[in-house]
Amino acid sequence: MPFSLLNDDSLTRAGMAPDIDRGKVLILACGALANEILAIIRTNQLDHLTLTCLPAILHNTPDKIPAAVEEALEKHKDQFDSVFLAYADCGTGGKLAEICSRYGIEMIQGPHCYSFFEGNAAFEARAEDEIDTFYLTDFLARGFENFVIKPLGLDRHPELRDMYFGHYNRLIYMAQTDNPELDAMARAAAEKIGLEYSRQFTGYGDLETAMTGAK
Repeated sequence: MPFSLLNDDSLTRAGMAPDIDRGKVLILACGALANEILAIIRTNQLDHLTLTCLPAILHNTPDKIPAAVEEALEKHKDQFDSVFLAYADCGTGGKLAEICSRYGIEMIQGPHCYSFFEGNAAFEARAEDEIDTFYLTDFLARGFENFVIKPLGLDRHPELRDMYFGHYNRLIYMAQTDNPELDAMARAAAEKIGLEYSRQFTGYGDLETAMTGAK
């Protein structure tokens, strides 16, 4: 049975139609991880997984993520043998972990996607040295205008740049893939907000470990 995409209005389809059959395990994910999770599913032939996503823009209001996650769990949990939450804490102050405990499900470990893409242990080991660093992933490099510039109002008020980014000195693009086009987008993003640019290839890091272990 092929893996499937849950036919849900909140799903990030990436141009793909859902299959008729569904996997036995639901991956309830942040939309910012959709492309990466689909790639991991294909590469590892994880035919038992079904993916549905909540809107990535929720990260701009992390206090709304727990309620959205719980609503989705109530909607879908009885249709599957188990559910795996493809979120880290993501600024929710432990609330997602509390939800997982109540529902008896697992989630990705770590504070945010930058950490688990690099590997939580490696990210924590050098976090203090990068306190002045702004991070991008493949998703944010691709969607920098829609998920950073416009929500912050910098397209209309570029003078706000220092308010948001004045305490940063550099931008690190944590690349999940080797894609020159995304590299150029990330470099342009760094130039737009006036930060020194560097690139670090992470691959899928702890996300792939979590997905291959989802049962």
